[in-house]
Amino acid sequence: MPPVDEAAWEVLRLAAITARDRAYAPYSKFKVGAAALTEDGRVISGCNVENAAYGVTLCAECSMIGELFATGGGKLHAFYCVDASGTALMPCGRCRQLLSEHRGENMSLMTPRGIMSMDQVLPDAFGPHNL
Repeated sequence: MPPVDEAAWEVLRLAAITARDRAYAPYSKFKVGAAALTEDGRVISGCNVENAAYGVTLCAECSMIGELFATGGGKLHAFYCVDASGTALMPCGRCRQLLSEHRGENMSLMTPRGIMSMDQVLPDAFGPHNL
């Protein structure tokens, strides 16, 4: 797939902001939205959904991967995650692992430091090839 252009990054940023606005975060008040471009051109998104039993809280990346499969599956090509102010947010380690499992060959992520590859954000990732 070709590299992601500036216009596509803006589409993902806006989709992540829209998802963030739908987040359910009554406990932490930390709303997060995530969006990705799939290799077949779909834009998928997700938001965090907290729960009083904190361990069953869903992060934005988890709900986004749910949408990936609910809309036909595939692989991720580009990813953008935002915080309450709309600033790019680096996924936590657990979510980096989740994204790595569903990435396409040249997936890129918008991060607080700019665009990075999945290999840069999670070097030497554990995956299906390890099983």
